[in-house]
Amino acid sequence: MDRFPGFDVLSQSGRWDPVTAGVVLARIAMAPEIRFFTPAEETIATALVDHLLGQKAEPIVPIAPQIDARLAETQTDGWHYDDMPADAQSWRHTLADLDTDARARFGAGFASCSPTQQTDLIQAVQDLGSDDWHGRSAAHAWSLWTRYACTAFYSHPHVWNEIGFAGPAYPRGYKNLGVDSREGHEVRDRRPAADPLRRSQR
Repeated sequence: MDRFPGFDVLSQSGRWDPVTAGVVLARIAMAPEIRFFTPAEETIATALVDHLLGQKAEPIVPIAPQIDARLAETQTDGWHYDDMPADAQSWRHTLADLDTDARARFGAGFASCSPTQQTDLIQAVQDLGSDDWHGRSAAHAWSLWTRYACTAFYSHPHVWNEIGFAGPAYPRGYKNLGVDSREGHEVRDRRPAADPLRRSQR
């Protein structure tokens, strides 16, 4: 059940400035061509980030292509952990290591594993915390994956609709200020007490 029924952030696109509209609308266009990942890496990355974000049904936000575009254009966060190389190489290495773990445990590449097996493999990395995983802190690999995945996911208009985010306010601005105040195009959350992490409430 939608938390914000009828809400469509793109209904406000005509009120955005041209540059902002161009950036946001490009995110719902055809996914960009893969330029950084190899075909094998793209398959692993897609399975990983879609699993991390729980993307099981349409509309599927194309996360891996957005990550690929950032890496191809060196649009990183401007820093990296001491025990890891620059983000581009860290993505290559961690995807390869995740695939190695999958083949060792289940006899198949990560992308070919069942959802339950993928969960086990991903959870094993998270459970290590700051302990070593293939020569690096597991927490640092986890941070790399989730930072890139979440940045791409929550920049997409489909997700804005899901969380009730009204998108850019420039140059329109806000008229109704204050706690629990909404603009005319915003929609009240139908399930404000629901925890999205609890499967029984989805």
